[in-house]
Amino acid sequence: MFDLTNKTAVVTGGNGGIGLGIARGLAQAGANIVLAARNADKTVSAVRELETLGAKAVGVTTDVTDVESIRSTISQSIDLFGGLDILVNNAGMNIRQRPEEYSTEDFQSVQDINLKGLFVFCREVHHNMATCGGGKIINIGSMASIFGLDWGVSYAASKGGVVQLTKSLAVAWAADNIQVNAILPGWIRTDLTAPIETKFPERFKQVSERIPQQRWGEASDFSGIAVFLASSASDYVTGTAIPIDGGYSVF
Repeated sequence: MFDLTNKTAVVTGGNGGIGLGIARGLAQAGANIVLAARNADKTVSAVRELETLGAKAVGVTTDVTDVESIRSTISQSIDLFGGLDILVNNAGMNIRQRPEEYSTEDFQSVQDINLKGLFVFCREVHHNMATCGGGKIINIGSMASIFGLDWGVSYAASKGGVVQLTKSLAVAWAADNIQVNAILPGWIRTDLTAPIETKFPERFKQVSERIPQQRWGEASDFSGIAVFLASSASDYVTGTAIPIDGGYSVF
C-alpha cells in the first residue's frame, strides 16, 4: 500500500530542509526522485545522498517563476523515467518585514514563488497525470496558512492561498484520479527558520513554549506523511491540509 517502486516524484526545492526530508522518505519507499531546485551545487550533494538510499535520483536546475523552466523540468523528468506520478511543491521563500515596510516588489516576489509558481507546476503536470490514469500532488503550506503573521504578510497570504488552491484543484481534478493535498509544517529547523532564534529571540521563546511536544520539528518528520500522500494508501484522501506541527495548532 505504501510502495512507490517505479513511481517518479518531482520535488521542488528538494535539495534541502523539508523538501529533502520528503525526498528521502519517497526514495526509501522506492520512488525515482527528480530534485528541481536553483542551487546546482546543493542539488548535486542531495542527489548523492538519495543515491546512497538506493534511489534513482537526478537534479534539474529549475526556476519556479519561469514557465518554460517548469515545462522543461517536467519534460526532462518524463524523458528520464517514463512518466511523472508525484509532484511535491515545496519551493518557497519569505521576506520578513512589517506590512507597512513591504515594498510592492517584495510582496509580489514572494507570491510569484510561493503561489504562482506552485500553480503553474500543478497546471503543467495535469495533462500528463490525467492521460496516464492519475497522480498525486502534495503542496507545502505553513502554519501561516491558518494563522496571521505580522512580520511576513506576503508569506502568510501566499500560504493561505496554497490551501485554497489545493482544495480547488482537488475538486477540479478528482475525475482525473489526481489527489491534491497540502502539508502544513509547523515550526521546523531549516535554513529558512534558522535566523529566528538569534534575530527574534522573544518570538523563538514563545513558539518553543507553545509546542506540546516541546521540540521544533526536523526535516525527517515529513518523510512518513509524504509517503502516505504519495501512495495508494491515500487514494480516497483529497483536498486536505494536514498540520505537521507537534500539536502547535491545537494548543
